[in-house]
Amino acid sequence: MLNLNPEFDAGTEIKCSRAGCIELAEFQIVWRNPKVHAEDRRKIWLACPEHRQYLVDYLAVRSFYLETLPLPNQLL
Repeated sequence: MLNLNPEFDAGTEIKCSRAGCIELAEFQIVWRNPKVHAEDRRKIWLACPEHRQYLVDYLAVRSFYLETLPLPNQLL
């Protein structure tokens, strides 16, 4: 599910997408804006355990939320 930039360095720590958070991400929050994105388009925010629900709620209120997935083990 997670599409990383091909230039991604496997040693890089993957941080939470919540503004100001420096914690490591453990989850993928999958979303799309149906007014802007085609139905097959899926965007991803990364979330630490503390901010997972905050990000899900933020997207759900806007009807953008699709699902939450764990990060693949090789990225943790």
